[in-house]
Amino acid sequence: MKPFLSVYGHVSIDQIITVDEFPRPNTSVDALEKELRLGGISTNISVRASSMKVPTAACSFVGSDFPKDFEKFMKDSGVIMNEFVKIDGHYTSTALIVNNSKMDQTVCFLQGAQGCASSHGIELIKNAEKSDAVHFSTGDPDYYIGLMKKLSGKTKITFDPAQEIRDKWINGRFQTALELSDRFFCNEHEAKAAMDYLKIDSLSKIKKELVVCTRGSKGSEAYFDGKKVDIPAIKSKKVVDPTGAGDAFRAGFYSGIFHKCSIDESLIIASAAASFAVEAVGSLSNIPSWDEVLERADRELTR
Repeated sequence: MKPFLSVYGHVSIDQIITVDEFPRPNTSVDALEKELRLGGISTNISVRASSMKVPTAACSFVGSDFPKDFEKFMKDSGVIMNEFVKIDGHYTSTALIVNNSKMDQTVCFLQGAQGCASSHGIELIKNAEKSDAVHFSTGDPDYYIGLMKKLSGKTKITFDPAQEIRDKWINGRFQTALELSDRFFCNEHEAKAAMDYLKIDSLSKIKKELVVCTRGSKGSEAYFDGKKVDIPAIKSKKVVDPTGAGDAFRAGFYSGIFHKCSIDESLIIASAAASFAVEAVGSLSNIPSWDEVLERADRELTR
């Protein structure tokens, strides 16, 4: 199947723990809940986009320890996995995620096979070369920049360094990747790092086809066609776990574009897709169909 979207990023095993309050240094607190889930940005976006009828490829490295039931889940979700590669002698990326009662989150992360992609000697680019859109997120910056250089001008490239923006995209790598990209995605915390790198005081000064900053329950803001657009947060039925909401937003955006919606409409659809993600524990526990997302977005789309 020809992919519309190719996604680069971690496929990870998520250990999610809920506490009332984060512990102070050198102290402990009781965990209220514990969950073991499939996660990672590549997984979250590709599975959710596939569920909304978007042909999506997950272009990622995992270790030989990757659980077979997780792999089956991805395949059964319709994800294109011919560039999903297991590397012997490496661990799969693993995240220890701790959420408190205020929905704040802290993460300890093992990079695993995706974090050293350059060392494997395998170029995952065949799907991206056929895709209308390519999304680069967490992982090995040098590996991604090499692919971006080959893909630039041939497809729409989105740069989305996520939480790794400050510790991985250093020494000019951020600026290089941004230059090679058509779109830039971040959250409000990552936006500050981006502006620090570029020595600017507003995201509006990033001259790209589209710049999007997600802000959780405060909605999102986007810059395109010389204008700023505020995207409201679509109300969820309940808020249980924020894990993966940003990835769901991105999947929703690409789904809108695939289904021939405008950028404005696709951003509203993105917000609706994100509203499902927070309603259950784990980034892949509450996966809506395209029709369900469109129904929830409809109120804002028809204003």
